[in-house]
Amino acid sequence: MTTRTRARHARQPESSLQSLVEAALDDMKATQVRVLDLRGLTDIADTMIVASGNSDRHVRSIAERVIERVEAAGIRPLGIEGQREGEWVLVDLNDVIVHVMLPRVRELYALEHLWEAPAGYAGAVGAAGSARAVGAASPAAGTSGAAGAARTAGAASSAARGP
Repeated sequence: MTTRTRARHARQPESSLQSLVEAALDDMKATQVRVLDLRGLTDIADTMIVASGNSDRHVRSIAERVIERVEAAGIRPLGIEGQREGEWVLVDLNDVIVHVMLPRVRELYALEHLWEAPAGYAGAVGAAGSARAVGAASPAAGTSGAAGAARTAGAASSAARGP
């Protein structure tokens, strides 16, 4: 299987979809929101947004608000995983992937760290300007199982190997 990578572009303005998702997260008081620029690292999405909720009910409510907002804008999610359990909900919006997790699950799986390439790799998410925290500070990262995790983890490991 061949993995294509797109050339990394200079920081582009956020998309209206990304802005819509961030507004929904803010409305629902999501914590530790982190926006990761995936352009140049993978073709599965341009942006990944990772956020935390205070309880399983809060995680589900945050994800539901994101889904409501994007559907109201005429965008249909490609997939939703983990809504019933509420520990980690993944909302796949094609160009934007949203992970909403409990803090303990986020810390356990360290999802943001999967997207940090080894030192010296030019396309690393950890590179200046390619990842940013919004709202509350220090991301603890992470998630639970589900098909979305396999998609995310698989793409991250192939991206970390480079072109």
